[in-house]
Amino acid sequence: MDQTKRTILVATDFTPVAGYAADHAQKFAKILNVTVTLLHIIKKEAERTDAEKIMEVQVYEYFNKYGTKPMFLIREGSIFSTIGEVASELSAELVVMGTHGIRGLQHLTGSWALKVIATSKVPFIVVQEPPKESKISKIVFPVDFKRENKEKIGWAYYIARLFNSKIYIFKSNYQDKGFVKETYKNLMFTEKFFNAKGIEYEIMIAEGKKSFPTETIEYSQKIDADLMLIMTTKSINFTDYIIGASEQFIIANTAQIPVMCVNPRPSKIGGTFSTTGG
Repeated sequence: MDQTKRTILVATDFTPVAGYAADHAQKFAKILNVTVTLLHIIKKEAERTDAEKIMEVQVYEYFNKYGTKPMFLIREGSIFSTIGEVASELSAELVVMGTHGIRGLQHLTGSWALKVIATSKVPFIVVQEPPKESKISKIVFPVDFKRENKEKIGWAYYIARLFNSKIYIFKSNYQDKGFVKETYKNLMFTEKFFNAKGIEYEIMIAEGKKSFPTETIEYSQKIDADLMLIMTTKSINFTDYIIGASEQFIIANTAQIPVMCVNPRPSKIGGTFSTTGG
């Protein structure tokens, strides 16, 4: 594979929801003028031959649908580490992945999707259904007290600039004075940034009657959002997976709204785009 080409990585397990991820990836690839790379992880080399046969069918179906041929990789490893490793190796622009949400035993063990995302330097877009539109018009941007809020602003600007989107800032409504102060500082920073960049936005304050993730999803559903943009928990650990970090709930939202997940990183995220919006 020519690694000088910019690409969007799609993690596929050959299920229908993985096909939805490929559809979303094509939406980004078209506007960015980049390639799409399908990645399938095998547990042992004995599975490679069968996987290659299925992948060839997937590539053919993708070409028939979009008129462009994706590249593909089959790697032996674990989905919890190999996807992130390949994304870094290819300097991928994004990783797009399908999820079935949190079901069955995942309620006890935590979302495997978050475990995959937490290992990556490249932002993930997690989807549950096919794209509804060819563009992203409405992006919900939750703002709370966490310092890492500022790190996702550049990505919100990047997506909004690509699709001429409107940002819907959804501000948390905590009672703790310390949280209120930090949330206000994050909101002011966000407004200043979007004003300087000429990004259209509006602000809505959560009622504070339910958990902030719950109200974020309900608000996103109410305005028919195309994307929610969140940060993952910094230094996420085993306990977070067991009890469920808040982003697990958003990733597996029952409204099935796509979620862009950005891991906390210093100054530079992903391949060619920095958090300063350059």
